[in-house]
Amino acid sequence: MRWKDLRQSNNIEDQRGAGGGGPRRGLAVGGGMGAIVIALIAYMLGVDPGAITDQAPMLPSPSQQAEATRPINPADDSAKAFVSAVLGNTEDVWSGILQREGQAYRQPRLVLFSDQVQSACGVAGASVGPFYCPMDQKVYIDLSFFRELRSRFRSPGDFAQAYVIAHEVGHHIQNLLGISERVHRQQQRVGKTAANELSVRLELQADYLAGVWAHHAQQQGLLEVGDIEEALRAATAIGDDRLQMEAQGYTVPDAFTHGTSEQRTRWFRKGLQSGTLVGGDTFSAREL
Repeated sequence: MRWKDLRQSNNIEDQRGAGGGGPRRGLAVGGGMGAIVIALIAYMLGVDPGAITDQAPMLPSPSQQAEATRPINPADDSAKAFVSAVLGNTEDVWSGILQREGQAYRQPRLVLFSDQVQSACGVAGASVGPFYCPMDQKVYIDLSFFRELRSRFRSPGDFAQAYVIAHEVGHHIQNLLGISERVHRQQQRVGKTAANELSVRLELQADYLAGVWAHHAQQQGLLEVGDIEEALRAATAIGDDRLQMEAQGYTVPDAFTHGTSEQRTRWFRKGLQSGTLVGGDTFSAREL
């Protein structure tokens, strides 16, 4: 991805090395790369957040369990510049799209942290993966996840990382449009299996919105050969079916919360082809 000449966002909060501090509270956020905001769902469903957190598809790794005071890796400074550039471009793209829809774009802030962080949704560790907290409208990323993306998930490339950022920004778009709140209210009225299905539709829509951003990045000439394949490889790697098979050797579809590898890549492609909000209604789709 040609990102070095892009403007960098001013909405970056660098909390790396600070640690989250304090014990893990009840309203903790879970991400599993998709950031379904576990604490918020648990709160609305009236269940123990830990019960949902246990189902998050991301697992802790030794590299993500270092001391919170670890020194910042020099390579992460370049990663920070990349994240700032991608976030800045999403700001420009979504400002234009929402303006055409007659709505102002309220930019999210992106927090870089190491190991543990305090968000408005609670304390979260790096093992939950990147996540979005609607209560403070912030995206949270531990840059060690990008190393995990390359090594554990075998999804190298800067556009794989850009897809992750764009997906979390997609959750912000859902929050601004009132979609997330409606979904969470529906989840409050249904059982666990139906709530999981709603979560899948929410996550796939975020993948679609990531694809919409990628469409505009492509139109701007920012994409290089192989970039789309990098994003698709990442989406495939973090599908519920793939993660469950790797973790336990079998899949439990009723427990899916983010969608299968095939579904995630399909909806990203849909957004990439469309470039608009039209066509991203995963909640009315008969087949995902």
